[in-house]
This record gives sequence, C-alpha cells and structure tokens, in this order.
Amino acid sequence: MSPLVRKIAREHHIDVRNIAGSGSGGRVTKADILGYLDAGAPVSAPTVGTSALQPAPAPARREPVQVEGVERVPMTVMRRKIAEHMVMSRRTSAHVHSVFEIDFTKVDEIRKAKKEEYEKKGAKITYMAFITKAAAEALKAVPIINSSIDGTDILYKKHINIGLAVALDWGLIVPVIKDADKKSLFEISKAIVDLAGRARDKKLSPDDVQGGTFTITNPGVFGALFGMPIINQPQVAILGVGAVEKRPVVVNDAIGIRLRAYMSLGYDHRTIDGAVADEFMVHLKKTLENVNDSP
Repeated sequence: MSPLVRKIAREHHIDVRNIAGSGSGGRVTKADILGYLDAGAPVSAPTVGTSALQPAPAPARREPVQVEGVERVPMTVMRRKIAEHMVMSRRTSAHVHSVFEIDFTKVDEIRKAKKEEYEKKGAKITYMAFITKAAAEALKAVPIINSSIDGTDILYKKHINIGLAVALDWGLIVPVIKDADKKSLFEISKAIVDLAGRARDKKLSPDDVQGGTFTITNPGVFGALFGMPIINQPQVAILGVGAVEKRPVVVNDAIGIRLRAYMSLGYDHRTIDGAVADEFMVHLKKTLENVNDSP
C-alpha cells in the first residue's frame, strides 16, 4: 500500500488485511480504503497495547434518520474529504475568475474527420482532448499559471501535468495526464479514455491522481453554460469548460451559426493578475480557434 493509504488506515485504525485490493498484485488503493470506510468498516480507537492496523471493535454505524420530514444522512468519507479540501482552498486562495467565449467550429470539423481513424486505434477524439492539448500549450507560454505558492515563494513547475475532474456516483476524482505538453492529440485522447474508464471502475493507482499542476473541470457536459470552479490546491488556477452548442453570431457582418462555448479560468490573485490570466485565455482561444489537423 502507498503512504497515503497507510496514513488513512492509521487515522481510522483499520486493518488493511481485511480489504480486498484492486490495484496491481492486490495492492490496496485509496479508492479501496475509502470505499471500505463508506461501507461501514469496523473501526475504532486502538486499545492499549494494540497496533493501529489491528482489528478493533466496530462502533455503531450512523444510519439515515428521518426527523420531521427531513432525512439526515451522514456524509461518506470521500464527501467529507472533498468538503474539507474545497473549504481549505477558499480560505487559502484569493479566487478570481475570467470568462471567454471560444469558437469550436474548426475543432468540431477536425473531430468529425478523425473520429473513425481514432476509434480504429482504440481512442476517442473529444472536445476535451483538444482543450487539454491547447491548455498544455498555453501553460508553456504563460508558466506562472503552472506554478504553486510556498510561503512567499512561487514554485514554477518543470512538468505540465493536467488533471481532469471526473464526476462519479460516489464523489469527484481528478486523474492526471503527466507531461501533457509532450503528448500528441491522439496520445491525449487515449489517455483521457483510459483514465476516465479506470476512474469509474475504481482501478486508478495512487500515482494516477498525484502530481497535478493544473486542473480542467467540465460542468458543460451536464449542460451548464459555464462554472466558477474552486482551485485544486496547491495549484493556482483551474479551467472550467461550459457546454459546446450552436449559437447565432456575427461572421463577416452577417449572422451565422457557429459552435461556441464559454470557458472560465479560476485563478489565485495572490500570484496571478487579471492581465496574466487573460493572456493565458487569449492563447488558449487562439489555439482552439486556429487548430490544425496534426495527429
């Protein structure tokens, strides 16, 4: 098991030998131990002379309670961890957001033209693949967006590791595409399919969700025009993607139908000023609106 799993086991006094590991070689993953806790695992404070990883008597599990027409349901462990992380982020960073409208008409043309080719190679070409690649290029052009803060120092990251937020029935997880700037559109497309699939099957390894330097979240997949996402600490920015839809716009002094989407950048104003955030978004917009058909 990883150091993170050992930490969770120690905090909740769990004997990991009781958990069926889904990782390589039976390795117990973070998802395994959180699922074990959510299922009402037998945990309690260790007694004198016992190890924190040895079995302990199980406390009564909190069940949903119906009181005066209101059902009280305890949060799952994963939900509590997400809540703590989000509140901590709001307290830590001075959140500001910029919103740009981006034309996806050319992206859609290339996506349709390459759809069959990608599927034959085991990948799925999506808008998110184009967005991830464009974001990686923008992060190279505006490196402070790919940084973090340590006290009064700014840490510029040498690697561009982009996390993609995946909504699951039991919570939210952010698998990471490592060195996204060095990958082709096809490689990014394949990585997205692989990571999203393993996230839903609870087969991600600890390494799959660590080391992110920038995050993309996609509320548009549910129909939202745009979102104002909270920064994924210790990162300093997060990109929100709205729904890609047909809209009437002025093209060469005439009304035309174009595929458009709003995209928002949430950033930490302690490090990033509005002009720098907009520089990043302008680079992203130009890349997507002038995308070529390279593999």
